[in-house]
Amino acid sequence: MPLSMVKQGEANVIRKVGGKEETRRFLENLGFVTGGLVTVVSEIGGNMIVNVKDSRVAIGKDMANKIMV
Repeated sequence: MPLSMVKQGEANVIRKVGGKEETRRFLENLGFVTGGLVTVVSEIGGNMIVNVKDSRVAIGKDMANKIMV
């Protein structure tokens, strides 16, 4: 399921990062790599703050839909 559907506070393993090559590279540079852990900290209006690789990252709903957990 996409990251945008994950409940707040749940730790999930990233299964796949989709999108164009440029988008995948951008997300991988932020720490969204296959096999990595991601936890949703908060979600407001579709925009999310997530913990990934010991840092907090804010992403929009369109980016969250490209990350499968």
